[in-house]
Amino acid sequence: MQIESLKVFCDLAETESFTKAALINNVTQSAVSQQISSLERQFKSLLIERSKKKFRLTREGQVLYEFSKQIIQTYDSLHNRLQEIKDIISGTIRVATIYSIGLHDLPPYLKKFLKTYPTVNVHLEYRRANQVYEDVLSNVVDLGLVAYPTRDPKLELVPLRKDTLVLICHPQHPLARNKAVKISLLAGQKFVSFEPDIPTRKAIDKVLKDHGVEVQTVMEFDNIETVKRAVEIEAGISLVPQGTITQEVAKQTLAEVKIEGVELVRPLAAIYKKNKILSPAMKQFLAILKS
Repeated sequence: MQIESLKVFCDLAETESFTKAALINNVTQSAVSQQISSLERQFKSLLIERSKKKFRLTREGQVLYEFSKQIIQTYDSLHNRLQEIKDIISGTIRVATIYSIGLHDLPPYLKKFLKTYPTVNVHLEYRRANQVYEDVLSNVVDLGLVAYPTRDPKLELVPLRKDTLVLICHPQHPLARNKAVKISLLAGQKFVSFEPDIPTRKAIDKVLKDHGVEVQTVMEFDNIETVKRAVEIEAGISLVPQGTITQEVAKQTLAEVKIEGVELVRPLAAIYKKNKILSPAMKQFLAILKS
């Protein structure tokens, strides 16, 4: 029996998916099935109740999962401690990030990290916010980067920084004549929004509601780039993180207007699964993100 087989079993137990377990361990679904069958033969026990409708561990499978998790955590702690003693920073970090952070906030930090630790490979996935949480909880990735982080007893949350939200509009829009406006002037305006389940959309809706402002939502998108393109063609105005519009403001394809008298900030955070053993590379990556 190899520790890799126990890890595959744990990943399968946590994700309840042969596909995800295969993806996490960079093997085929067939290889996952073979390793589970090998464990069942070794322990002379049925570990998983196989059904098309649902996935469930047997009593023996649950016991094996609990002990295997302890073994893997001990092994990871040993491996990481030996790396720290040898001052080795290497390996792979799997990161899932929402689009706006991955495209606009992360690049300078990632560049600094890879320059400092060239032997580390950072695998980056762009995901919707809810998918980032799912990927972290199911061990598909090591770290997640999100905005307006949701506290979860199964997750560790590392606060990073706060973005300022600003109004964007076409340069010829009447509001573009001002450097700052009161939020009441947004009432009745055509508004390009994020989709309703996106945390930034929920936060913006709350601010507008708290100030009694109703806008006319004309479009909804799931990422910042499409929102900006819609505003550029005069579909409406929007509220977006200031750091995401640097290029457009410089090229004068968008106008930036501050909202006065209202605190509009978007907190950013890194998340990882509670009790996860952080490798030296992951610790250094988080340290650079917090710097």
